[in-house]
Amino acid sequence: MESKAKFLGHAIHPILIVFPLGLLATAVIFDIVYLITGNHFWPTISLWLIVVGIIGGLVAALFGFIDYLYIPTGTRAKRIGTYHALVNVAAIVLFALSLGWRWSTPDTPATLALLFSFAGVVVALVGGWFGGELVERLGMSVAPNANLNAPSSLTRERTFEDVDTRHHNLHPTH
Repeated sequence: MESKAKFLGHAIHPILIVFPLGLLATAVIFDIVYLITGNHFWPTISLWLIVVGIIGGLVAALFGFIDYLYIPTGTRAKRIGTYHALVNVAAIVLFALSLGWRWSTPDTPATLALLFSFAGVVVALVGGWFGGELVERLGMSVAPNANLNAPSSLTRERTFEDVDTRHHNLHPTH
């Protein structure tokens, strides 16, 4: 199934998600650097990375929602898309809570602020896995002949990629 929200022929949502994922993950890395070094420069930068990461996540979510609306109801893709959306909203909420706890003292974040951001990055990784499942396993935004009911990538069952023999002779097996 092709994306309904495109720019220059490419799905917008997968283009945009790299920014919030990178910004929020970098905020966590900088928080860890702060915990190791005690240098108050790092959590201040983390605060602003979280601000921009949340904004980027909301923008990416808008384009993801547009694509989600067109996934046929009753398919595994719709179910995985729902999980992907809910888990990523939870990640944004965790980072927003972290932001709220650090806003008044950006150079000295409370333990709870750090815990929220650490939990947020773990939850975002789970949301990213669901997004990968949509793209890599189910073919969302990749293949017009996507199998929107393909089994989980955690199984050994075959998908549409496995039975595509058009290029079979280009990749000989050894």
